[in-house]
Amino acid sequence: MAATEPLAAGLQALGQYLPDDRRERLLAYRDELARWGRVHNLTSVLDPARMVPVHLLDSLALASLLRGERIADIGSGGGLPGLPLAIADPDLAMTLVEPRTKRALFLEHVVRTLGLGNVIVERARVEDMPPAAAFDTLLTRAFGSLAEFGAAAGHLAAHGGCLLAAKGRDPTREIEALGPEWTVEVIPLVVPGVDAERHAVRMSSRRGARGAGMDAQETTG
Repeated sequence: MAATEPLAAGLQALGQYLPDDRRERLLAYRDELARWGRVHNLTSVLDPARMVPVHLLDSLALASLLRGERIADIGSGGGLPGLPLAIADPDLAMTLVEPRTKRALFLEHVVRTLGLGNVIVERARVEDMPPAAAFDTLLTRAFGSLAEFGAAAGHLAAHGGCLLAAKGRDPTREIEALGPEWTVEVIPLVVPGVDAERHAVRMSSRRGARGAGMDAQETTG
């Protein structure tokens, strides 16, 4: 359909293909984010055309970097990057972790409105979640520094699991602030329509706690 053409073109540039119904759900989510965002300060980008690259494609650029199917989006806020990834791949079991009530209500509204049976919303601080709630990949787009992310969410990584953070400019300084318990892999990203540096940082524990993955290649400053 015509309304999905810019999204389809962006997906093609990412090497991804989604059927019409999933593209339409992505755009329906975008429209809900724009509508609620004007009232609840969910995002500073409210122009629907800009939201396609800045929110949808930027989130979907992480798809090939996920490990496993049990995924958690930490500090999900308006649902980024978790909701676009869950809409694009119904096989993912996505948990959106968001402690703020108004934002959690928005996430629950989207899950209910779009009929996303593979998504649950956890109204909780990630630090308070028990280790038994283990995930293959813990995502974040705006939780804080890498050190803060690791300290807060590291206990939730399952055997072979990882933490995956979306970042802008080269995150070398943040990596230098990490403790020696982490191995780090930095992946440059090219997001169609986004004229800015984008990187993903994948972190795995050296400690072997919970059997966390040891296979990431360490990146030196």
